[in-house]
Amino acid sequence: MYEERSYRKRFRGVNLEFFNVCVLETDLSIGAESNLYKEALCVVEKYRAQLESYIKEHPLFKTSLEPVEPLPGAPQIVMKMCEAAKKAGVGPMAAVAGAFSELVGQELLNFSKEIIVENGGDIYLKSERIRTIGIYAGKSPLSDKLAVEILPQQTPMGICTSSGTVGHSLSFGKADAAVILSRDTFLADALATAVGNMVKAKEDIEPALNYATSFEDVLGALVIIGSNAGVKGQMKIVEL
Repeated sequence: MYEERSYRKRFRGVNLEFFNVCVLETDLSIGAESNLYKEALCVVEKYRAQLESYIKEHPLFKTSLEPVEPLPGAPQIVMKMCEAAKKAGVGPMAAVAGAFSELVGQELLNFSKEIIVENGGDIYLKSERIRTIGIYAGKSPLSDKLAVEILPQQTPMGICTSSGTVGHSLSFGKADAAVILSRDTFLADALATAVGNMVKAKEDIEPALNYATSFEDVLGALVIIGSNAGVKGQMKIVEL
């Protein structure tokens, strides 16, 4: 866990109980109608076992910065990561955080009508009320000043963020935050990485937003670099 995870102190949802599930690199903050730690841990361990077993057989899956084709008989998590990576033009591990957020969230919906799963800034959300998701953008003056308002009818959805200045994830860009809203959390995560890679100066904001919103499953996109920001699509930005 890195220092920037301090945002979790402010990551709360009215009417939900929050708990953490951490298995090696998978570090989830989960909100549900009750504490579902055991159920969530079981799901995390199931999908981690599938992913680790596949990587042993196909190590390029873990290291490639470009899309790779899944092997025959690959598990669901691998197939969907490869599909999202191919669309976004990045390596499959760019979708790993969103993958766990969505898969865990979907299975926990069997026990709770509302679910929030956050994994390193990548969120799967199913809500019956309006939720406000704050945007952490490192040292940008806009950090913690803006939020995305999500309506119940927009969910379930993924809200994924990539940054070239925050955290340890690999990025070739300088965006303080690249945020993607999509019904597909795998795709949201992979595209956040791709968009983050594209943005090296404020002039890159508009083409990056155009690229992100060209995908059918993407509802909206936001890019922040320094004091500059741009938004496109069905994304309502409010002051935090």
